Amino acid sequence: MESMFGSWDAQSQRMRKGTGTGGFNMESLKRLGHISPAVYLTLCSALAFSALGAYLHIILNIGGTLTTVGCLAAVAFLISLPPSQDQERNRFALLMSAALLEGASVGPIVDLVLRFDPRILVMAFIGTAIAFGCFSGAAIIAKRREYLYLGGLLSSGLSILLWLQFAASIFGHSSTTFMFELYLGLLVFLGYMVFDTQEIIERAHHGDMDYIKHALTLFTDFVVVLVRVLVIMLKNAQEKSEDENKRKKRSF
Repeated sequence: MESMFGSWDAQSQRMRKGTGTGGFNMESLKRLGHISPAVYLTLCSALAFSALGAYLHIILNIGGTLTTVGCLAAVAFLISLPPSQDQERNRFALLMSAALLEGASVGPIVDLVLRFDPRILVMAFIGTAIAFGCFSGAAIIAKRREYLYLGGLLSSGLSILLWLQFAASIFGHSSTTFMFELYLGLLVFLGYMVFDTQEIIERAHHGDMDYIKHALTLFTDFVVVLVRVLVIMLKNAQEKSEDENKRKKRSF
């Protein structure tokens, strides 16, 4: 894999020498070449296993605290293993296991959405996929390290979310704080899509070709955004349905 990207990098440099400063398209293609195709293939596999986990919850009702703990344990074990060729299969299997357990953990919200209106799930997934493609694409075509400064800002936003959840666990949730937390979290993790993509490019530029860890990072961003989009769309659909029911009662 490293030889493949080494040849791609060398070819890009030769083409740039032939065209002066290279230009926007060549720089973008070179940055794209630093991301292994295995990252996105692994990400797609993880999303497929996550969908399988959600399906298993729907038919077996297995999602809950145990699956969440199991997912965290699988991720921790994956990170603890060295990114060597000998451990590649084990790490890949751990990633797929974590994705399966994560899918089972979010299975309750998926089940609720399917019972209310299955179209919400389809629209939420398509919307999240489009957002992921747009924000990752923006990170790829942007100048090198342009969005890495977002790391501090996004960490601060994540810290605010954690404190809000801690306060809610003590004082309880209100509708206003819940919606604020929901939209702030969506904004923060959309930002992480851009930041993590550029960080992966930068790491790969320095020789870190750990596609499994990179796929795990993008998978986490995708799932968190998807869940929040699902909750927002479900809440809006429920409110719309309640308004329509009130109108019908008034008409009678």
